[in-house]
Amino acid sequence: MKQDMTKRFFLGSATAAIGTLLTGCGQASAKRPAETFEVTKTPAEWRKILPPERYAVLREEKTERPRSSHLNAEHRRGTYACAGCRLPVYRSEAKFESGTGWPSFTAPISGAIRTRPDGFAMFARTEVHCRRCGGHLGHVFDDGPAPTGKRYCMNGAALVFNVA
Repeated sequence: MKQDMTKRFFLGSATAAIGTLLTGCGQASAKRPAETFEVTKTPAEWRKILPPERYAVLREEKTERPRSSHLNAEHRRGTYACAGCRLPVYRSEAKFESGTGWPSFTAPISGAIRTRPDGFAMFARTEVHCRRCGGHLGHVFDDGPAPTGKRYCMNGAALVFNVA
């Protein structure tokens, strides 16, 4: 009997979750206001200058596989810049090992990013974008270390590293 109730709870919850995804409930907003950026290109122009994985992350807001970025092992002094427009967005001093499989930072360079609600599935996240070209960099969470308590969890494919 208990097993049947557990199965029903699971199936009911799964059905509700799928219904939410299919109907668009749980999204932050059905239509986002148009944003303007200093660097703008057509999708065809972005595809010409970005390799497929970078295009998917920066322009289609995809996420790379965890632990796939060589930037996880980057420990030199320098800056991390948007791979789309090369705007410096994070300093190496802000990088920390989060254990998530993606490069993580405690804070961006002042004025380098924009954020907006993601509304992914049934829980809200906050997207991080380059303020100059609008490229999707990753997400920010409230579970980071001091001094900010933030974890800017970035896609390595969205960043390039410049040695100081």
